[in-house]
Amino acid sequence: MLFRESKLKGAFLITLEPAVDERGSFTRTFCQATFEEQGLVSTYVQNSISTNRLKGTLRGMHYQEEPAAETKLIQCLRGVVYDVIIDLRPQSPTCCCWESFELSAENNQVLYVPAGFAHGFLTLAPDTALYYMISAQYTPDLARGVRFDDPAFGIKWPEIKPIMAEKDRLWPDYKR
Repeated sequence: MLFRESKLKGAFLITLEPAVDERGSFTRTFCQATFEEQGLVSTYVQNSISTNRLKGTLRGMHYQEEPAAETKLIQCLRGVVYDVIIDLRPQSPTCCCWESFELSAENNQVLYVPAGFAHGFLTLAPDTALYYMISAQYTPDLARGVRFDDPAFGIKWPEIKPIMAEKDRLWPDYKR
Protein backbone atom coordinates (compact mmCIF):
# COMPACT_ATOMS: atom_id res chain seq x y z
CA MET A 1 0.00 0.00 0.00
CA LEU A 2 1.30 3.43 -0.95
CA PHE A 3 0.07 6.33 1.23
CA ARG A 4 -0.08 9.86 -0.19
CA GLU A 5 -1.33 12.64 2.08
CA SER A 6 -3.79 14.91 0.32
CA LYS A 7 -3.62 18.70 0.45
CA LEU A 8 -6.05 18.44 3.38
CA LYS A 9 -4.05 17.56 6.49
CA GLY A 10 -4.74 14.04 7.70
CA ALA A 11 -6.57 12.75 4.61
CA PHE A 12 -4.80 10.15 2.46
CA LEU A 13 -5.19 8.59 -0.95
CA ILE A 14 -3.97 5.01 -0.67
CA THR A 15 -2.91 3.14 -3.80
CA LEU A 16 -3.30 -0.61 -3.45
CA GLU A 17 -0.68 -2.92 -4.92
CA PRO A 18 -2.19 -6.14 -6.26
CA ALA A 19 -0.17 -9.32 -6.60
CA VAL A 20 -0.93 -10.41 -10.16
CA ASP A 21 -0.34 -13.73 -11.89
CA GLU A 22 -1.98 -15.87 -14.58
CA ARG A 23 -4.93 -16.64 -12.24
CA GLY A 24 -5.80 -13.00 -11.56
CA SER A 25 -4.86 -10.86 -8.59
CA PHE A 26 -4.90 -10.71 -4.80
CA THR A 27 -4.96 -7.28 -3.17
CA ARG A 28 -4.55 -6.36 0.48
CA THR A 29 -7.00 -3.49 1.09
CA PHE A 30 -6.35 -2.98 4.80
CA CYS A 31 -3.70 -3.97 7.34
CA GLN A 32 -4.03 -2.85 10.94
CA ALA A 33 -0.26 -2.84 11.55
CA THR A 34 0.44 -0.81 8.39
CA PHE A 35 -2.18 1.78 9.31
CA GLU A 36 -0.78 2.03 12.85
CA GLU A 37 2.73 2.56 11.41
CA GLN A 38 1.30 5.47 9.37
CA GLY A 39 -0.32 6.93 12.53
CA LEU A 40 -3.82 6.37 11.12
CA VAL A 41 -6.98 5.04 12.73
CA SER A 42 -6.82 1.25 12.57
CA THR A 43 -10.03 0.13 14.28
CA TYR A 44 -13.25 -0.02 12.29
CA VAL A 45 -16.57 -1.06 13.83
CA GLN A 46 -18.89 -0.89 10.85
CA ASN A 47 -18.65 -1.82 7.17
CA SER A 48 -21.18 -0.59 4.61
CA ILE A 49 -21.84 -0.71 0.87
CA SER A 50 -23.49 2.07 -1.13
CA THR A 51 -25.02 0.98 -4.44
CA ASN A 52 -26.18 3.51 -7.00
CA ARG A 53 -28.15 2.59 -10.11
CA LEU A 54 -27.89 5.83 -12.06
CA LYS A 55 -25.09 8.03 -13.36
CA GLY A 56 -25.39 11.45 -11.70
CA THR A 57 -26.39 10.19 -8.25
CA LEU A 58 -25.03 12.57 -5.61
CA ARG A 59 -24.79 11.49 -1.98
CA GLY A 60 -23.48 13.96 0.57
CA MET A 61 -22.02 15.92 2.06
CA HIS A 62 -22.30 13.86 5.29
CA TYR A 63 -20.52 13.64 8.64
CA GLN A 64 -21.23 12.83 12.27
CA GLU A 65 -20.52 15.07 15.24
CA GLU A 66 -18.55 14.03 18.32
CA PRO A 67 -18.66 11.77 20.19
CA ALA A 68 -19.54 9.66 17.11
CA ALA A 69 -17.32 11.38 14.54
CA GLU A 70 -16.27 8.86 11.90
CA THR A 71 -13.01 8.08 10.17
CA LYS A 72 -13.80 6.32 6.87
CA LEU A 73 -11.95 4.18 4.37
CA ILE A 74 -13.76 4.36 1.02
CA GLN A 75 -13.18 2.17 -2.02
CA CYS A 76 -15.09 2.04 -5.30
CA LEU A 77 -15.86 -1.61 -6.11
CA ARG A 78 -17.80 -1.01 -9.33
CA GLY A 79 -18.10 1.97 -11.66
CA VAL A 80 -16.51 5.37 -11.07
CA VAL A 81 -17.22 8.30 -8.74
CA TYR A 82 -16.12 11.88 -8.23
CA ASP A 83 -15.43 11.77 -4.50
CA VAL A 84 -15.26 14.97 -2.42
CA ILE A 85 -14.11 15.67 1.13
CA ILE A 86 -14.34 18.91 3.13
CA ASP A 87 -12.22 19.60 6.21
CA LEU A 88 -14.64 20.89 8.89
CA ARG A 89 -12.21 20.75 11.82
CA PRO A 90 -12.27 24.26 13.35
CA GLN A 91 -8.59 24.24 14.42
CA SER A 92 -7.28 22.83 11.14
CA PRO A 93 -5.23 25.04 8.80
CA THR A 94 -7.31 23.57 5.94
CA CYS A 95 -10.70 24.14 7.61
CA CYS A 96 -13.43 24.72 4.99
CA CYS A 97 -11.17 23.56 2.15
CA TRP A 98 -12.22 20.71 -0.11
CA GLU A 99 -10.52 18.21 -2.38
CA SER A 100 -11.81 15.78 -4.98
CA PHE A 101 -10.64 12.35 -6.12
CA GLU A 102 -11.75 10.00 -8.86
CA LEU A 103 -12.27 6.56 -7.40
CA SER A 104 -12.97 3.65 -9.69
CA ALA A 105 -13.00 -0.11 -9.70
CA GLU A 106 -9.89 0.00 -11.91
CA ASN A 107 -7.58 2.51 -10.23
CA ASN A 108 -6.90 0.54 -7.02
CA GLN A 109 -7.26 3.57 -4.75
CA VAL A 110 -8.79 3.89 -1.32
CA LEU A 111 -9.61 7.23 0.32
CA TYR A 112 -8.84 7.68 4.03
CA VAL A 113 -11.17 10.36 5.42
CA PRO A 114 -10.42 11.47 8.99
CA ALA A 115 -13.04 12.31 11.60
CA GLY A 116 -14.13 15.93 11.27
CA PHE A 117 -14.48 15.80 7.48
CA ALA A 118 -17.69 15.86 5.42
CA HIS A 119 -17.81 13.33 2.60
CA GLY A 120 -19.86 12.92 -0.55
CA PHE A 121 -19.67 11.61 -4.09
CA LEU A 122 -21.20 11.91 -7.54
CA THR A 123 -21.50 8.81 -9.70
CA LEU A 124 -19.87 9.20 -13.12
CA ALA A 125 -21.18 5.86 -14.37
CA PRO A 126 -24.34 3.83 -13.83
CA ASP A 127 -24.38 0.85 -11.48
CA THR A 128 -21.69 1.96 -9.02
CA ALA A 129 -20.83 0.47 -5.65
CA LEU A 130 -18.68 1.89 -2.85
CA TYR A 131 -17.37 -0.02 0.16
CA TYR A 132 -16.92 1.82 3.46
CA MET A 133 -15.02 0.87 6.60
CA ILE A 134 -16.19 3.18 9.39
CA SER A 135 -14.60 3.79 12.81
CA ALA A 136 -17.79 4.69 14.75
CA GLN A 137 -21.33 3.37 14.95
CA TYR A 138 -23.89 5.31 12.94
CA THR A 139 -25.72 7.59 15.38
CA PRO A 140 -28.75 9.22 13.72
CA ASP A 141 -28.97 12.02 16.32
CA LEU A 142 -25.40 13.08 15.49
CA ALA A 143 -25.70 12.79 11.69
CA ARG A 144 -25.13 16.11 9.96
CA GLY A 145 -24.45 17.47 6.51
CA VAL A 146 -23.56 20.47 4.42
CA ARG A 147 -24.96 21.24 0.99
CA PHE A 148 -23.03 20.06 -2.05
CA ASP A 149 -23.41 23.57 -3.52
CA ASP A 150 -22.87 25.64 -0.36
CA PRO A 151 -21.03 28.84 -1.35
CA ALA A 152 -18.93 28.55 1.83
CA PHE A 153 -16.93 25.82 0.04
CA GLY A 154 -17.30 26.49 -3.70
CA ILE A 155 -16.96 22.85 -4.71
CA LYS A 156 -16.53 22.41 -8.47
CA TRP A 157 -18.60 19.39 -9.48
CA PRO A 158 -18.65 17.80 -12.94
CA GLU A 159 -21.36 19.15 -15.24
CA ILE A 160 -24.06 16.63 -14.37
CA LYS A 161 -27.52 17.46 -13.06
CA PRO A 162 -27.46 15.55 -9.77
CA ILE A 163 -30.02 12.99 -8.64
CA MET A 164 -30.17 13.32 -4.88
CA ALA A 165 -32.20 13.01 -1.71
CA GLU A 166 -34.25 16.02 -0.70
CA LYS A 167 -32.58 16.14 2.75
CA ASP A 168 -29.19 16.62 1.06
CA ARG A 169 -30.55 19.55 -0.98
CA LEU A 170 -31.93 21.22 2.15
CA TRP A 171 -28.95 21.35 4.51
CA PRO A 172 -28.66 24.95 5.83
CA ASP A 173 -25.80 27.26 4.87
CA TYR A 174 -22.61 26.34 6.68
CA LYS A 175 -21.62 28.73 9.44
CA ARG A 176 -18.00 28.63 10.58
